[in-house]
Amino acid sequence: MGSIHPRLTQAQQRELSSQLGKVSLQLLYKASVHGYTAAAFHQRCDDQGPTLSVGYNNSGHVFGGYTSISFNQSGAWGNDAMAFLFTFNGGNVLKYNGQAVVYNNPGQNVNAAGMLHGDNLQLVEREVYKVNPKLLKEPSRKIDWTTANKRKLMYDIQTYKPTISSVSQIRVLLIGPVGAGKSSFCNSIKSIFGGQVIKQALTGISGPTTTQFLTYDIKARAEGKPLPIVLCDTMGLEETTGAGLNVDDISSIVRGHILDKYQFNSLVPLQPESRAYKKSPDPQDKIHCVAYVIDANKISTMPSKLEDKLTAIRTKITLLGIPQFVLLTKVDEACPAVAKDMKSVYQSLYIQTKLQEASKRLGVIPAHVVPVKNYSQEQELDQSCDILLLSAVNQMLPGIYRNDSTLDII
Repeated sequence: MGSIHPRLTQAQQRELSSQLGKVSLQLLYKASVHGYTAAAFHQRCDDQGPTLSVGYNNSGHVFGGYTSISFNQSGAWGNDAMAFLFTFNGGNVLKYNGQAVVYNNPGQNVNAAGMLHGDNLQLVEREVYKVNPKLLKEPSRKIDWTTANKRKLMYDIQTYKPTISSVSQIRVLLIGPVGAGKSSFCNSIKSIFGGQVIKQALTGISGPTTTQFLTYDIKARAEGKPLPIVLCDTMGLEETTGAGLNVDDISSIVRGHILDKYQFNSLVPLQPESRAYKKSPDPQDKIHCVAYVIDANKISTMPSKLEDKLTAIRTKITLLGIPQFVLLTKVDEACPAVAKDMKSVYQSLYIQTKLQEASKRLGVIPAHVVPVKNYSQEQELDQSCDILLLSAVNQMLPGIYRNDSTLDII
């Protein structure tokens, strides 16, 4: 940076860094030094990757925006789902995620229209910073990213044999907030073993797309036999009382009393006298593992009422002695370095803090909190994503006993 000093204070840089995932900020452009012309701006800022643009007006406002897309002179508009606006006036950070809101106090949203710069665009300075993610020199967990390891993980799952002779398939229950990625996780695992991106389970973020109890068999290719694992999808949790999955239904699901395709009622849990209630479930009907699916971008801002629901569920599951895991989804959206290279997920300081926070908030041991990236808009499989997803499934299989019979491996 030489003798050019940033106007953004150290405290402001730390605040923005925390929002972006433990990054460092490198000053690329300062209008008072490099010039207020478009040519000067593009000469220093084009093709630099993620950047922060900061404006300072003559009434003391400090404001700007982040984009993960490089500046260029193509003249074309770009769509950036990770972009946000910020201000240091009247609150901590102002973000734009579909609509403008300003976060002043935890859980309090205030309409932010006109609050970015006080309706004053008379700038006295403009700066642009390159966003450089901070990475650990060594990953916190060693992962073999090779094709050979992907094949081994798939083989281990395909040849898995439960320790209980009366159980042929392990049932994994997925629980989490609306839009966290439960249905996408089901689609992603089916995609890996199907050899192409599959979108069987409905997904979405505007509301609960899953309103039934749905079970998904997984096959190796269309002609293959079902794998020894069944993924069980549930209605999404919501913070509002009387909305989303009813916590009282959890015990019935886990004990095997709820049948496939049961339509959840947010207000009234399934009653034993109902015809949809299976009074004498088999061991195969019961849940053998629970995975909480949590969006890495939202773990820090999880509403207290939603956290209370998850705590109540965890307490029920713990009393039943069932293994519990956390699938931390959308890690690529949470950290630019991971978005660029999925193999850096265990080197990202920011993702490490999110894994630790998820462990603390949900009361699940750190070793059982794993990062994943589901397939959503992608058209092709990615080996690094596959290995993370397969590693998560492999870790959730309890009491592993391997059958040495030969299988056709994809």
